[in-house]
Amino acid sequence: MVKDRGARHGWFLVVLGLGVALRVVTMLGYRPALWFPDTYTYVVTVLRPRPDLVRPAGYSMFMKLLEPLHSFAAVAAAQHLLGLATGALIYGVAVRRTRRWIATLAAVPVLLEPYQIHLEHLLVSDTLFMFLVVAAVALGLSDRPRAVPIGLLLAAAALTRTVGLPLIVLVAAWLLLRRRVKPAWVMLVAALVPVLAYGGWFYATYQRVGIIGANGVFLYARTMSFADCDRMAAPPDLRVLCDPRPAEERPPSQEYVWAKDAPIVQLPGITFTKETDDLAMRFALLAIRTQPLDYAGALLTELGRSFVWGRPVYPDQEIYDYYQFPETRPGPPGRYPARVGVEFAERYEQGPIGTWIVEPYAGWMRVYQDVARMPGTVLLVILLVPPVAAAWRRFRYGRRRGSGPALWLLPWSVAAVLLITPAAAAEFDYRYVLPAVPLACLAAALACGNSEELADDTPRNVQV
Repeated sequence: MVKDRGARHGWFLVVLGLGVALRVVTMLGYRPALWFPDTYTYVVTVLRPRPDLVRPAGYSMFMKLLEPLHSFAAVAAAQHLLGLATGALIYGVAVRRTRRWIATLAAVPVLLEPYQIHLEHLLVSDTLFMFLVVAAVALGLSDRPRAVPIGLLLAAAALTRTVGLPLIVLVAAWLLLRRRVKPAWVMLVAALVPVLAYGGWFYATYQRVGIIGANGVFLYARTMSFADCDRMAAPPDLRVLCDPRPAEERPPSQEYVWAKDAPIVQLPGITFTKETDDLAMRFALLAIRTQPLDYAGALLTELGRSFVWGRPVYPDQEIYDYYQFPETRPGPPGRYPARVGVEFAERYEQGPIGTWIVEPYAGWMRVYQDVARMPGTVLLVILLVPPVAAAWRRFRYGRRRGSGPALWLLPWSVAAVLLITPAAAAEFDYRYVLPAVPLACLAAALACGNSEELADDTPRNVQV
């Protein structure tokens, strides 16, 4: 029986095996892991537990679970396992409703895409976030959705990356569309209780409402690509945040958060005080109200970066290089908060930290990254498959009476939110795109499935 199952899923097992091999080569070539400036902040939170003003502590809690091993290699290995598990989830959901070869194709990007493998080896929150969201979506697509686990997974995702917060409402709306009224409310409660508890911890620490204290600053940075203080008729207290340069001569949005000469950085105190964040939010909202078309254009420009064929350098060479398998050993961090975090990272590892490059394994991954990546234009095509397929079916067969929402709608909507929200609230970043890819592929696979892709509108037994 096991042999028969293996034969039925043979292509997927081949792809999964290749994914395992690529991750083993990565771990052999880059020991123990790859670092990003944000990594050090996460490690500080592990060893000095308190909410961070910029990033929620979900990823730090994940690292805390692995702290007894005192090994960043263990963290990277765990993230690679999460990547493999995500591929298995995509295949497992898709294969029930479409052909096995289509389900296998849906799992290929998350299992074999070199930038995905690189992201798993990078000590940042995105791989954990991706797995939590995909797991929640997989449960939401089941015939008997389990409301409490879905809510807890979405809460964990929101406390790992704040872009997960709107997904709680989105999945609740999905359950309501499927006429699962009670599970929708149960899921909302299960998701909001941990988020509110974290918010209570945040308030007790900073006397501020929320789970981070940087929303205003990042939205301000987003609007600085177009904000014109004269058109805005900005009051005197907001003019300290203005940039007199023409919009086309301004740097990428992130520079208005981190650069030493940024107007907001030059204000007294740290950048993320309540007073500064409130001031930045007022500026951003005024800019959006005054220049709504410019804001829409800036959003579309940032979103469009997700779908280009090439991979141009953005937002700058330093950040771009963090997403490439390096040829030489990376130097120490340059940003001050990261330098402060080095001491905490050495305490976590109980030894020296860094990345040691071992050939020929590292060279194999560099070559693989050069030749095997999935262009953004392909992602756009994948996202277009479900609505086009749905329109074709409706044109050819008409709408089924009593049919519920198409199953592809949930992963497709989640993928869209994950792509749009960073572009609307902060800026485009290559690593923000990757968690949306498996969900887009799952949506395309479900849209190519048979008639079972339409959810029955008659509620079944639901496990809460």
